[in-house]
Amino acid sequence: MKNIFKISYRNLLRNSRRTILTASLITLGVVFVLVYTALSGSFKTYMVGQITDSMMGHIQIHKKGYVASVDNLPLDKNLKQKQLKKIEKFIKNSDMVESYSYRIKFGAIFSNFVSSTNIRLNAINPKDEFDSLPLLKDRVVGLEKQELKKGEILVPELLAKGMKVKIGDTIVLVANNKNGSVNGINLKIAGIVSKISGPGGRDGYIHINDASKVLRIKGVEVSEIVVRLKDISMLSQMVKELEPLSKILNKNGKPAFEIHTWKKLSPFYNIVKMLDIMNIAIQIILISIVLISILNVMIMSVYERIKEVGTIAAMGTPPKTIVKLFLTEGLMLGVFGAILGSVLSLAIVNILKLAQITYSFGKQSNLILNPTLSGYEILTISVIVIVISLIASISPAIKASKLDPVEALRTN
Repeated sequence: MKNIFKISYRNLLRNSRRTILTASLITLGVVFVLVYTALSGSFKTYMVGQITDSMMGHIQIHKKGYVASVDNLPLDKNLKQKQLKKIEKFIKNSDMVESYSYRIKFGAIFSNFVSSTNIRLNAINPKDEFDSLPLLKDRVVGLEKQELKKGEILVPELLAKGMKVKIGDTIVLVANNKNGSVNGINLKIAGIVSKISGPGGRDGYIHINDASKVLRIKGVEVSEIVVRLKDISMLSQMVKELEPLSKILNKNGKPAFEIHTWKKLSPFYNIVKMLDIMNIAIQIILISIVLISILNVMIMSVYERIKEVGTIAAMGTPPKTIVKLFLTEGLMLGVFGAILGSVLSLAIVNILKLAQITYSFGKQSNLILNPTLSGYEILTISVIVIVISLIASISPAIKASKLDPVEALRTN
C-alpha cells in the first residue's frame, strides 16, 4: 500500500499545475462553505438567543387549548394551584431545568389621564422572570437595580412614545377579569422596554401581585409557565421527560396540559429552518465543485497516461491495483483540499472575530458578528469532500483498469 501512495503522489506532482488548480478549487469550496456556516451560525445563535432569553424561554407549559386562543389572551384558561403543583413536580425533579417563571398574560386599557390605548401585559414575579429570561434585563431602560416592584409597570418603547409618557409618570391600567368585571389600578412607570422583532416584543410588564389585584384573582392562578434549560441542546430530551405531563387528563377525560417549545411558538423558527436549508444548498454546491474538479483531473490523467497504464498492465499489474492508484490520487486531492480549506476557514473566522464587524437585525443595530466553527462542522465538511473525491475517481479508475494493454501501447 505504501508503494501505491508513493506512485500516486509522484503522478500528482508530474502535472503540478493541474494538481494545484484542482486542489485550489476544492480548498475554495471548503472555505466558502465553512465561512458561510460560521456566519449563518452566528446570526442563528443571536436570533435564537434573543427569542428564548428575552421573550419566550425554552419551553412553555399551558392549560390545554390556551395556545389556540392566545390572541384573545383568555383568562378562563389559566392554570390553577393544584395544576401548578403537578407541573412543578416534573420541573423541580429535572436536572436539565435551570429556572422557571409564572406569568399571567392579559390585555388592558392604558391611560395617561389624557388619552387611552390598548396594551398587552405580562404579569411576572421579577426575580424568577429575570432568571428565566436573562436578556430581558438588557432590554429594560431605567429600571433601578433590575427590580420591578409592586405598583410599577414596564412600558414598551413604542407605546411610551405614542402616549408621550416617561419614567416616573403615573398611569391608569383598566382591565376586565374573566367574569367581565372592570377594575382599575394606578401604576408608576419604572422602566421602558426596548423594542425587538417578533411576537412578545411589544409587551409591557407588571408585578404578578398587581395583576391579581386588577383582575381580582383569588389564590394562585397563571396563564403559563416559562422554563429555561441549562443547555438549549437538551430541548428534545426535556420534552420527552415532560411527555407524561401531557398525558394527564382533566375531569372531562381530555389532556389537561400542553407543552410547547420555542420552535412551535415562534415564527422565527421558519427563518432558522431556511438557514439550515441554505447550508444544505451550499454543501451541494461544494459537492458539485469537488465532483467536477476531481472527475476532470482523473479523466485527463487517464487519457494522458494510456501508454503508461498499458505498460504496467502488460507487466502483470492487476486491474485492482490500477484502480487503487487512481482512487488514491483522488483521495489525496480531497484530503489536501479539506485540510487546507479547514485551516484557512479557521483563520478567516478568527480574523472576522477580531475585526468585530457589526450588523443590524430588525430594528436593532450595532450587533457584533461572532462567527464560530465547531469541530463537528469542520469534520462533517471534510468527510463530505473526501468521500466525494473518492466517488469522483471511481469511473476514471475503472476505465483505466479496463484498458487493453495491446491497444494502449499502440496509441500515439
